[in-house]
This record gives sequence, structure tokens and C-alpha cells, in this order.
Amino acid sequence: MAPQQRALAAPRIDVRIGQPFRAAVRAAWLRGVARRVLSAEDVAGPAHVGIAVTDDETVRELNQRFLGLDEPTDVLSFGLNAAGEVPFALPLEEATSLGEVVIAYPTAQRRAQVAGRPIEAEVAHLLVHGLLHLLGYDHQRAEDEGAMRRREEEIMAGLAISGGSFERVHGGL
Repeated sequence: MAPQQRALAAPRIDVRIGQPFRAAVRAAWLRGVARRVLSAEDVAGPAHVGIAVTDDETVRELNQRFLGLDEPTDVLSFGLNAAGEVPFALPLEEATSLGEVVIAYPTAQRRAQVAGRPIEAEVAHLLVHGLLHLLGYDHQRAEDEGAMRRREEEIMAGLAISGGSFERVHGGL
């Protein structure tokens, strides 16, 4: 009989939702969106990602402290590994930490309202965008921005969340 192959663990997704937003956002829903993105990008466990939903001021402070930009924004991504980097001699059971996505919920609410779309669609889009950054996508150059936007749209369509077209992410309202 052939030795049994050990199944790889599903990606671990930790979610933290700030107190004022816990009634509006469900952690299980965020995990589901994140799993769909990771699956669409062929990220099979073991991997780990963190998601935080917080207020505008916290995101502004993080933006200033880590990126040197004293301005509000809608989503931040903090990668822990360089894109495509595989940690040396990582045991099969140990998860590779991809990083964390931080979403400013009040900004997402304002953007959704201005665009006339459900808040769920806006939050999902910000999460998709943030996770794609952790997976190596970027939008600094025009050709990279086009590729990232196409991938965002493909994944959003696969999530079947209505919301129309999405503007470029990163910015406050």
C-alpha cells in the first residue's frame, strides 16, 4: 500500500474587527472572501493572512508611520515576505505568513455611498485589492495597474457581489 499523503492545511485567516464595526461586518464573511482570493491565486495552505477592519484615524496613523504618508486611505497591505519568496526550510505544517490587510471601514462606507453600491461590495473590493498586493501585484506602473485591475475585476466577478465598476483603490473620502 502506498504511503498516505498528508493533506496541506487550508490557509489560516485571522480577522480583527474594531468594536464599532462588529455589527456591520462578519468575520466569517471576510474569511470567505479571502479564501476565494487565495484560491483564485492558487495559494494553497499552509499560508497565513491577517485582516483588520478599523477606523479612519488608525489607518491614517499606520499610513504615516509605515509609509510616511500623513493622509487617509481606504486600505493598507503589509507584506511579510517579498513577493514570491519562499521561507527557507519551512516545515510542511507551518504556515507562511503573507501579511496583513487593514481596511478603513468608515472610508469604505463613504465610498460605497458615493458610488451607490452596497458596503459589502466596497469592503470585498478593498480586501481583494489588499490581498493582491500581498501576493505581489502592484499598480505603480501603468501596465502593472492594468493587470492588477483586470485581476481584481475577475475575482470580484467570481465572488458574485454586485457593485458595478470599481474606481482605483487608495484614497480617502
